[in-house]
Amino acid sequence: MNREEIRVNGAFEPIAASIAALLEAKGLHETKGLAVALNASVVPRAAWARTRLMPGDEIEIVRAVGGG
Repeated sequence: MNREEIRVNGAFEPIAASIAALLEAKGLHETKGLAVALNASVVPRAAWARTRLMPGDEIEIVRAVGGG
């Protein structure tokens, strides 16, 4: 791990300024059904823009998929 990296869904990536910036950089513009956990704690959607990321943070991004 580089000192300026975070782990996103298990893979090391360059750090982004915030959760919202990370999602934008990953092309995840449609956020309906999306959930984000930062260091094993779910972050409410309303806090994505103001939640700053730090080197070494671990982020999990999941999308709910309907079906049966």
